[in-house]
Amino acid sequence: MDILILAAGLGTRMKSSEPKVLHKIFDKPIIDYVIDCARSLNPRKVYVVLNPSVGKVVEYLKNRDVEIVFQYEPRGTAHAVKSSLSMLNSKSVLILNGDTPLIKKDTLFDFIRVFRENDLDLAVLSFYPEREHSYGRIIRDKNKKVLKIVEVTDLSDNELSIFKEANSGVYLAKRKVLDLVEEIKENPNKKEYYLTDIVEIATKRGYKVEAFSLANEDELLGINTREELSLAMKYIRDRVIKEWMEKGVTFYDPESVWISPSVKIGNDSVIYPGVFLEGDTSIGQRCFIYQGVRIRDSIIEDNVEIKDCSVVESSHIKSGSKIGPFTHIRPGSVIGKECRIGNFVEVKKSVIGDGTKAAHLSYLGDSEVGKNVNIGAGTITCNYDGKKKHKTTIEDDVFIGSDTQLVAPVRIGRGSYIGAGSTITKDVPPDALSISRTPQKNIEGWARKKREKQ
Repeated sequence: MDILILAAGLGTRMKSSEPKVLHKIFDKPIIDYVIDCARSLNPRKVYVVLNPSVGKVVEYLKNRDVEIVFQYEPRGTAHAVKSSLSMLNSKSVLILNGDTPLIKKDTLFDFIRVFRENDLDLAVLSFYPEREHSYGRIIRDKNKKVLKIVEVTDLSDNELSIFKEANSGVYLAKRKVLDLVEEIKENPNKKEYYLTDIVEIATKRGYKVEAFSLANEDELLGINTREELSLAMKYIRDRVIKEWMEKGVTFYDPESVWISPSVKIGNDSVIYPGVFLEGDTSIGQRCFIYQGVRIRDSIIEDNVEIKDCSVVESSHIKSGSKIGPFTHIRPGSVIGKECRIGNFVEVKKSVIGDGTKAAHLSYLGDSEVGKNVNIGAGTITCNYDGKKKHKTTIEDDVFIGSDTQLVAPVRIGRGSYIGAGSTITKDVPPDALSISRTPQKNIEGWARKKREKQ
């Protein structure tokens, strides 16, 4: 089987400079959902019909292992299929739409199965809409035989109440049947060639044609507007969250949480309201992800707590650690086991050893911090000299007093202590106490004299 994906539409109703099929649902463009679903069916080849004027889509799909077919004139779906005929060489062809990302692999497997079991020449995937749609309707005779597809605008209100079965735009046909697109006539109003007309032509020629309602309308939603894009995101969100709940994950408010389909979550983890889990993120077992947290492209091991309003990006949090609230773990960071990274702490491209604590108001950038280190409130690793970034190394069992500045490059030796309020510009040897403070000087009566002058 070949699969042909129709994606040559310009998507003007999106009101965007970005091509419609490149708009993202979570982490992936719309077209990727369709391609991935097509690939899961293990076809001989996947072809995508494009308008060559949409260069961004052409460029993007060069890396997606698909065959690109150009429809040089935007003259409708039948014309798009006609542009592809010379390349389609399998016995049957499944036709999908590039703006229908919600369709499931299982639905298409069922569609293929009934097509083959009934030895059909042409099949249409249909559905029964509960909302208003512009999709054409399947017209059957009194014996339920499929006769044709008629556009909604060409049906009266009475006919719409009779013919409720809608065309999804998904077709499966024997290759020889697709040659009938050569006989499709131009629609006089739109000046385009509609693939829907192939149903009536095939029926009149005596081919075995059928329509099967195997999916609901949400799954077959075509995205043409921002509203429909939002509906698709909600549908995928609900589907993903339902799957994780069935696997043992607790959601306090599923409707306020957004989880990419690529995210993995261990059982007995708890997800609070307002959480965003994105990209290639893995959450371990028995984790607590509190309200307002965003995690992207990160590994969160077992028994981790990410507290309110924290952000974790492209980092690795090891088991038993507690992060937040209001913590920012920036890309390239590794937080060890049983660590405590607390309120208003920012960690950037740093490795933090097991059991280390940085509980408040600190910045750790380009640092390597050992095990069981205490980082006092207000500690800053001064990693940038105006031209280059430099590394700070803090060895095991170090105590950093509050309001300390570590001017990199600098190494703090194992077991040493840094006095509060110090600015450290030189390496500190192991087991030393390092203090760099201006001696305190009290000028008695200074405040009283000042008040007297005023």
